[in-house]
Amino acid sequence: MIDRIFATEQEINGQTADERLHVRQEQVAPIVGELEDWMRETRSTLSRHDPVATAIAYLLGDWDGFTAFLGDGRICLTNNAAERELRSVARGRKAWLFVGSDRGGERAAMMFSLIGTAKLNGIDPLAWLADVLARIADMPQSRLEELLPWNWKAAQQAERSEMAA
Repeated sequence: MIDRIFATEQEINGQTADERLHVRQEQVAPIVGELEDWMRETRSTLSRHDPVATAIAYLLGDWDGFTAFLGDGRICLTNNAAERELRSVARGRKAWLFVGSDRGGERAAMMFSLIGTAKLNGIDPLAWLADVLARIADMPQSRLEELLPWNWKAAQQAERSEMAA
């Protein structure tokens, strides 16, 4: 069942969020329902201390979190993209010991997150960050959402379209 879920996810990779959501609701949700039924039935036949029963109980304990991808086409089934972004942080682990303070470490983590988010949205992090830093001081707090990478990218594309027309 899990292989079937991942096979379907691989087929819809790269499609729009709406297209992925439609396929998930039509094809994946029934498989996930079967999986839940199987896990509940299997868990009831196993000892509470059995490692498989423990794993099943763990997944069932956060079933809403696991199935969130069925209701939102933007959510990835795995966190592989986030883990790939964190590899560079793990590689620099010894260097990060010298960020100066806990606050410096938190700032570094924030910057890694922002830069990784820009990359995941197909944006040149340097261009985005330079523009954000130039504009953020004069922008009211109520409009800061405009500077988020996905909103910034849409605004840049709209601006280019207006210039071309």
